[in-house]
Formats: sequence, structure tokens, C-alpha cells
Amino acid sequence: MLLKTPLGTVHVIDEPGHSIGSADNARSYALEVDLAVGSRASSIHGVLLDDAPVAVFSNGGGASAVHEHSAVYRNGFLYLAVGDNVVCLSLRPPKVIWSTKVDSATCFGIYFHEPRDAFVSHGELEIARLSEDGAVLWSESGADIFSEGFALLPDCVEAVDFEKRIYRFRYEDGLELTG
Repeated sequence: MLLKTPLGTVHVIDEPGHSIGSADNARSYALEVDLAVGSRASSIHGVLLDDAPVAVFSNGGGASAVHEHSAVYRNGFLYLAVGDNVVCLSLRPPKVIWSTKVDSATCFGIYFHEPRDAFVSHGELEIARLSEDGAVLWSESGADIFSEGFALLPDCVEAVDFEKRIYRFRYEDGLELTG
């Protein structure tokens, strides 16, 4: 995943062979963060800035692979979905600003809706809106996993579960719209 930013080009990559704290890694990152804390890592994502390694994050929970919605750059910070967390990262200097667990299983992606100034995480089990400082403003679940579709619409967040049920949550408070 590539993001053009005022700081340069951010490249988010899968790093499945990276071992936090090991000297035998293919790349050496200035910042290594193990979010799994004592459990086995199922997701390891690296962040490069203009091809220079900046930070690597490992986390447990459901495995998440890097794709077009793995990160958002906003106001000088990178918001990265890894495992069941969203991490806010300062790139220069590399520093974790906050990390928030957003789903009981795994976070499929992080999105930003400009008109509503809203960060929204698409989780396997929960859809959540986050504040810029990492607080979960609301979190909603459905009858099944949210695996069949996700979109930020003008007035709501739309998620489709495994059984093709459509959910629409208001940006303001997460209340489900019906009808």
C-alpha cells in the first residue's frame, strides 16, 4: 500500500518473517512495537517512508493483511490497522501516539470520511468510530461477521454481514438506521 504525503511516500507492507527484537531480520526498523503482548503475532506490518524503514508492528487476534484500506494519513499522522488494533503513528520522529483495540477479532481496515471528520474502523465483528485521540466514540456489531461489504456513505456507514444483511450506522452516534 502506497500513500503520498507531505513527508514523502509511505509504503505499508506485510512483514510475516519479521521477529521483534531479533538482529536477523531482513530490515531494521527504528521503532518495533509488539501489540500482542505475550501472545503469538498473527499480523506484522512494516511502515517505510521513502523506502526507509520507520516502524514495524506485530499483533495477535485475527490475521490482517496489508491492502488499500490498511492505513490513512491525516494531519501529519499515519493511522494503521494491524490485527485487532488501530495505531496512530508519528513518522518523524517515529513514535506511537496511541493504540486502540477496535474489534474482538480483527480490524479489516481504517477509513476517514472527510465531510464528517470521522475515522471509522471496519472490523470483523464491530464497526467503530474513533476520535483523533484514539477514543472509541461508538462501536456496533451485527448478527454475523462484516465480511460482505463496507462503505462510507454521505449520511451513514454501511456494512454487510456474512448473511448479506445490510446495516447502516449513523456517523454521529452509531445508531442503526432502519427502512
